[in-house]
Amino acid sequence: MAEKNSIGRKIARVRELRGIKQEGLAIDLGLTQQAMSRLEKNESIDIEMLRKIAKALQVPVQIIENFDEQMLIDYFDDGGHSSFKCNFKLLDKVWELYERLILTEREKNELLRQER
Repeated sequence: MAEKNSIGRKIARVRELRGIKQEGLAIDLGLTQQAMSRLEKNESIDIEMLRKIAKALQVPVQIIENFDEQMLIDYFDDGGHSSFKCNFKLLDKVWELYERLILTEREKNELLRQER
């Protein structure tokens, strides 16, 4: 997984908080889902591509570059998207549970492989 402060991880978090699936953003950018996945693992990105991504996510480039979850919440609160704030903590919890589920599945698969 990309480092928390990498531009790819920041793009992924903004996308997730916007409720946009990776495949949907990929289509908006004329990319495949696999290409979008690789892009979200990058430590850095070309400024032109970053501008396209920001436009597709409907946020300023600075929101992605200087990503801070509270800054993103404030940005949308200022734009009259108060319902976004209500879903923010829930989305973080869902993400945390998803990551735990993946880890559990990996551990289960490893145990099954060891039994063979």
